[in-house]
Amino acid sequence: MLLRRGVTNRVVAEHLGVPRGTIGWWRHEDRRHRGETYFQPTDCPRCTGREFDQRAYAYLLGLYLGDGHIISKRKQHHLSIFCDASRPGLIDAAEEAMHLVMHQPRVGRRLRQGCVEVKSYTWHWTCMFPQHGPGKKHERRIVLDDWQQEILDAHPWEFIRGLIHSDGCRTINWTTRMVGGERKRYEYPRYFFTNKSDDIRKLCTDTLTKVGVRWTILARGSDPFNVSIARKESVALMDAHIGPKY
Repeated sequence: MLLRRGVTNRVVAEHLGVPRGTIGWWRHEDRRHRGETYFQPTDCPRCTGREFDQRAYAYLLGLYLGDGHIISKRKQHHLSIFCDASRPGLIDAAEEAMHLVMHQPRVGRRLRQGCVEVKSYTWHWTCMFPQHGPGKKHERRIVLDDWQQEILDAHPWEFIRGLIHSDGCRTINWTTRMVGGERKRYEYPRYFFTNKSDDIRKLCTDTLTKVGVRWTILARGSDPFNVSIARKESVALMDAHIGPKY
């Protein structure tokens, strides 16, 4: 029998000219009659102990904490990263990071109004992101496990890059000053990271401090949601490591 020889549902469906769902049902019934317990194959690093791309994970962790979430369903979890639809490079980078961390899960893209949702489907994304839980991230405690902190310490710039690429930006600010009795306009670059979660902002600022970037907190109204990086030497350091959102 083709299915028992390990031939995929898709190949059997094409060979017999029947729907793939029918083939899946036949496979399920065959296993049930034989008393065989089926375990979904996985390459989850936490469950299998396999090595994985830790640089990609540090970047993906930043994307997830900045502008991502996991939706739990009966048989799988959906990891979603929301990217500006006008930045195809960012969309590609998010998809690549998911593939590099876990190769087997399917990754897709869904066009939404003004953005693209990059989604990956597997039950094991909560193994890689134990910060998942009920409610919004800024309404619950966000603490990294020891193994996550070790990766962040080894690849701090990738983590910062993920945060900036998700919930941050590089802008050009301007001011005026009097020079020789004439008011002149001056422009200067600045980085922002904006997030409502106190814990996530602290992860950002602690990591920035470790790599030598000086930062300040700017309040929006009465809420201190904005991490600002404006000093010339710190902006230059960020430019050297972060790269544009494109």
